[in-house]
Amino acid sequence: MKVLPANSEAAKPPSARPPTPRPPTHVAIIMDGNGRWARSRGLPRIAGHKRGAEAVRRTVKAAAELGIGYLTLYGFSSENWKRPPTEVDDLMSLLRLYLASEIDELDRNGVRLRVIGQRDRLHPEIVQLIREAEGRTAGNARLNLTVALSYGGRAEITEAARCLALAVKAGALQPEAIDEALFERHLLTAGIPDPDLLIRTSGEKRVSNFLLWQCAYAELVFLDRLWPDFAREDLEFAVQEYHGRDRRYGAAR
Repeated sequence: MKVLPANSEAAKPPSARPPTPRPPTHVAIIMDGNGRWARSRGLPRIAGHKRGAEAVRRTVKAAAELGIGYLTLYGFSSENWKRPPTEVDDLMSLLRLYLASEIDELDRNGVRLRVIGQRDRLHPEIVQLIREAEGRTAGNARLNLTVALSYGGRAEITEAARCLALAVKAGALQPEAIDEALFERHLLTAGIPDPDLLIRTSGEKRVSNFLLWQCAYAELVFLDRLWPDFAREDLEFAVQEYHGRDRRYGAAR
């Protein structure tokens, strides 16, 4: 019979083992690298986007299994409209397909879907699919999945400031009543906790106008992995990195 050393984790009674750290409540991901993945294989960019959609499926499943409560994915930025029209059309077609084909599985697995961004720039058919998906999954609570489409952090902050300014102008709000809590209620993410962990794939080290207000105290993890190759192990690695950080929110040690 194999005898385990006295100091091994397996030899310790359950009560003596260190508790498993709780997963971060909210993980946000900048999904970057689809184009480079395709180019490195001599494939059209849409091939990278299609493989990226598969990575989304894997990541949503892994996040739910790991007990992460909120997952926000940067799907299409307000700056992405500057890309070649053919690529934008391909991305919109892929988005239509995802919304139409994935909603059953999301609902079955207890995932609530929300979309943030400038919907007026999206095709009406896509907007309708978003409404239907959000309505159908509104009661789910296992994982809150937010997808940022036609989204820009600066535009979001500007719009929140504009709404508050109009309320002050109309006499419905006193300027001294404006604080961080009130401002947050005017953001697109109202009711969603701020991200604890922000992951960016592809080796780039910038936030690219994503959740600028919300990520003020998020831990940032930059991975060299291109998004189409992102797997559960990469998410687990980023979570481990998060647990190794000393989160002080500006306070002294």
